[in-house]
Amino acid sequence: MTDLGPDTRKQAHDGRPANRRSRAKADRRRELLRAAARLIAQRGFPGVRLEDIGAAVGISGPAVYRHFPNKDALLVELLTDISERLLAGGEEVVARAADPVTALEELVDFHLDFALTEPDLIRVQDRDLHSLPDEARHRVRQTQRRYVEIWVEVLRRIDPGQDATRARIAAHATFGLINSTPYSAASPSAEGGADGDPTRAVLRRMALAALPPGVVR
Repeated sequence: MTDLGPDTRKQAHDGRPANRRSRAKADRRRELLRAAARLIAQRGFPGVRLEDIGAAVGISGPAVYRHFPNKDALLVELLTDISERLLAGGEEVVARAADPVTALEELVDFHLDFALTEPDLIRVQDRDLHSLPDEARHRVRQTQRRYVEIWVEVLRRIDPGQDATRARIAAHATFGLINSTPYSAASPSAEGGADGDPTRAVLRRMALAALPPGVVR
């Protein structure tokens, strides 16, 4: 029997080659998701094939099926991920804010940062949500509603006299303003990223001005 040697035995024991393969597979999956978001944002979901997505990252069409069984599964992951990230981020913002006004300002900042750094995902969410299978679309909608309710709760803490319906309208109007960015501006600009982008400053001022009086400080 051939002695593998101490290094090889250690790798076989602690799973390092398997771990490297797992990391490489996860990296490739992320590449495919980024390419899918970019292509779907440009062409729309019906105009993109799995083969197009594979070609964008330098792999053959059949190799894409090692990561996603079909195009629907890829879209499900894209839109589930964006809704869950927004929800988790919104919950984190509110949990750390010292008061509701600060929470609202930081929610605006959080959503702005997301829209400016993930414009492809924003466009795909806005335009192609209807392309999801029914169960996945329902799940994404539920997660989106939970994110909206974070804003509603904060708005009503600032103005207890405001009913939930009006607060919800204000939240959706803010999302509409911020989410329009991928259609009207490059992001982030070459002037210094999100913080140096004049688009961000304008949108932030407009969003806060449209929310309850006294929020802008």
